[in-house]
Amino acid sequence: MEKIPYSNAIGSVMYLMVSTRPDIAYAVSCLSRFMSNPGTTHWEALKWLFRYLNGSNNSGIKFSKCSEGVKLMGYVDSNYANDRDSRRSTTSYVFTLCGACISWKSQLQNIVALSTTEAEYIAITEAFKEALWLEGLLKKLVSKTQSHYFF
Repeated sequence: MEKIPYSNAIGSVMYLMVSTRPDIAYAVSCLSRFMSNPGTTHWEALKWLFRYLNGSNNSGIKFSKCSEGVKLMGYVDSNYANDRDSRRSTTSYVFTLCGACISWKSQLQNIVALSTTEAEYIAITEAFKEALWLEGLLKKLVSKTQSHYFF
C-alpha cells in the first residue's frame, strides 16, 4: 500500500465533491478517515467510487429559473454511532433552492450521542444553524423567500 497514491486520489475526489458532486460527500468522508494508514479494502472502496463517478459523469447540479417563487428546502439525517473506532454519529444535511443543491455537509459529530434521538437532535441543530444563515442571505438577495422544510 506504500506505493499506491491513496492520499492524492482522496484529494482529487474531495475537489470533485466540493465543486460539483455532493452525492459523494458521505463516501469521501468515510474514505478520508484512513488517509494516514489505508488498507486494501479502502483502496478497493476508492476504486469503486471512481467507477461510480465514471458511470455517472453526465449527472450534475442543474440550476434553472424558479417557477413558483424562491423555496428553500432542507433535508437532514444522522447515522447513529456509525464510526466503529469512536462510536460517533454522522450528521448529514442538504439544502436546495428551487430544486438545485446549494449547501450540503456530511461530518462526524463532535460528541458521542447516547441514543438515536440525541444524534438526531445534534444533526437538526447543525442543519438549523445553516438554515438560519441561508435564510439571512436569501432575505438580502430576494424579497420573497418561503420557509424551510426539514424531513
